[in-house]
Amino acid sequence: MSLPEDYTAYPRRAYGMDQDRYDWRPECGRQKVSWPGGKSVAGLIVVPVEEFMLKPSGKPFMHPSAVNGVYPDLRQYTARDYGNRVGIFRILDTLKANGLTATVPINASLLETRRYLIDQILADGHEIAAYGLDTDHIHVTSLGEETETAWIEQTRAAFEAIGLRPRAWMSPARQQSLVTLDLIAKAGFDVCLDWEQDSVPVTMGTSGGPVSAVPVTMELDDRALMIDRRQTEQSWSDQILAALDYLKERAPVEGGQVLSFTLTPFVSGQPSRTWALRKVLEALGADDALWSAGASAIADAVK
Repeated sequence: MSLPEDYTAYPRRAYGMDQDRYDWRPECGRQKVSWPGGKSVAGLIVVPVEEFMLKPSGKPFMHPSAVNGVYPDLRQYTARDYGNRVGIFRILDTLKANGLTATVPINASLLETRRYLIDQILADGHEIAAYGLDTDHIHVTSLGEETETAWIEQTRAAFEAIGLRPRAWMSPARQQSLVTLDLIAKAGFDVCLDWEQDSVPVTMGTSGGPVSAVPVTMELDDRALMIDRRQTEQSWSDQILAALDYLKERAPVEGGQVLSFTLTPFVSGQPSRTWALRKVLEALGADDALWSAGASAIADAVK
């Protein structure tokens, strides 16, 4: 049986990559970035505040950190609640002790019930980002544009109801549909934390105006390394500091870049990992080559 003529046709194939949100170019072809104060590296620390359901729908798929045991899995459910009630304050205290700034994406569903936490985050000078409705509202193309638009509008409205208008957006599970960027831009978000195609912010073209994709690398994510890949706290902390050393070393050649990683409250906020948390944040806070900033400030510095 012969193949139809269009079998090997690939209409999206283009120079570099198969999307048109930004122009493809290798690292050697980009303009060097300079960070404020002549710093070599911009430090982006992301601390997610998430609502997990005792019985998630699992549609279209389970959030990577979702409670997914036999219902009711109270062990996993309460462990995640521990992160938002106890663990995150250990992270905030350690950030403050070392003069570091974080970006804190928060699910809209938590804005009313976790106001004490939001007040603490703002008082410490951290940036709050919108993190969709909750971990059970995951953005995928099969949703349809009308439903996705409604979710984003509900998220924006929830933040405005408590007097906040964040610029930065992170999608639940960092999952987007084909039009998510267009929709968040139209809703007033101009910074996005879902993409990680570079080690500097990249301007994305959307129908609602430009959006700056500030990279948050999964390769240094505490949950991915210590829970999913079962690496040790020593390995995780060493990798972050090794990345910092390398980016500093390459700054004269490649320009300033972003060192980004995630501190998940129910992971890094555990007492047994406090030593590794302190090791990383103390090293960052003491390094004169590092500029600690929120995602929006990093995006603006590149602009």
